[in-house]
Amino acid sequence: MTTSATPPDATGESHPDATASSSSDAPAGQGERATAGQGERAGHVVIEGGERATASQGVEGASGGMAGGGAEDDRRAEDDAGPEGIEAADEVIDAEDAGLTSPTSYPLAGTGGPPPGIDPSPLSIHWWNLPRWALMTYRAERRYYRRLDRPRKLTSRRLAASFMPHLESPIFLIGAARSGTTFLGDCVGRVPEISYHHEPPATKAAGRYVYEGDWGFRRTRWFYRLVYAWLLRVELDGGRRLCDKTPTNALLVPFLDRAFRNARFIHIIRDGRDAAASHMRKPWLRQDAAASGQREPGGYLHGPWAPWWVEPDRVAEFETTSDAHRMIWAWRRYTEAALRDGRALGPGRYLELRYETLVTKPQEEGEKILAFLGVTGDRSRRLFQEALARAEEGSLGTWRHSFNPAEVAQIRAEAGDLLEQLDYADW
Repeated sequence: MTTSATPPDATGESHPDATASSSSDAPAGQGERATAGQGERAGHVVIEGGERATASQGVEGASGGMAGGGAEDDRRAEDDAGPEGIEAADEVIDAEDAGLTSPTSYPLAGTGGPPPGIDPSPLSIHWWNLPRWALMTYRAERRYYRRLDRPRKLTSRRLAASFMPHLESPIFLIGAARSGTTFLGDCVGRVPEISYHHEPPATKAAGRYVYEGDWGFRRTRWFYRLVYAWLLRVELDGGRRLCDKTPTNALLVPFLDRAFRNARFIHIIRDGRDAAASHMRKPWLRQDAAASGQREPGGYLHGPWAPWWVEPDRVAEFETTSDAHRMIWAWRRYTEAALRDGRALGPGRYLELRYETLVTKPQEEGEKILAFLGVTGDRSRRLFQEALARAEEGSLGTWRHSFNPAEVAQIRAEAGDLLEQLDYADW
């Protein structure tokens, strides 16, 4: 088959027709679930011919219609101590209110299915709902960006730079959920040279298409660059260095490395038992959230439903096991992938941190991070170090009073080898 091209997008590059494929448009991901028919379940971006321009405009031009709409802040207060306490609780979305739908053929082996009227399938991305994804992404963007509290003067240079945003050498903060990624991102976001973005819903939702190989590389690269360039324009940050904090990017390192030249990856690792204990305080994978009908910003339904990164032959096990087992399972999958793919990049592009060291020796670890990112300005270094100084040690070792003996046994069986490999062997 041939691949048709359309006019260059904001990055100055042409992008393929999303319904076409060719030998040069190989799958972007290397996930174990990639099969020929999975696009029908996960939902492709279907954009044909001239409709591509409409789709682009839906994302590129959405900020104009959204800027005056405001965003309701329905976030709950976070009850964790230390750096975790800085993490705002998860936003929830309603698929009908968002104007989004999800497919209905998601496998629910071993669970008996969700309650009537609730479809656990992730929300799909189509050309016709790109404006809705843009709206959700914009709302999340403004909410987190405001938290940084760093006003900037509107100058002609700032405006000019935002016409052609800088997408070279981006920074990706990766790590398992509840491992301190948000705290680290909040600190990096204080550096004036960096434009920080917290889990953009549009790219977060697209992660499964990359992992499962449903989208080819050219299509996926176009989509990610389109979203990132748009976010830089929304904030008039075109002259700044992009930084994205999305934990699921830990599973997408090879794609991100290929799509963004000279990207830097900072991987923060936390004792998986503490991460699992903290994760259990969130509804994302908990059994008692199965009937809530709520979704996190990336369009994934709360509850025990197996996400795209679960091994295909273990879906039924994942959806019927204990909450503690699901949480350590998630930690293992994210951490294994980031270790394998990140270390392969070499020390010049991949930095590995330990959460425990970051909160006990913040200044020392801060110097490593600043050197890795090449931040040399006195003011930038001071602002970053001041943000890191808020670290507290109260969140260390919480797993010891969070799990019963049966749960500890499950954790050890699922991730004991990796925990010991990382020197978390004190049982």
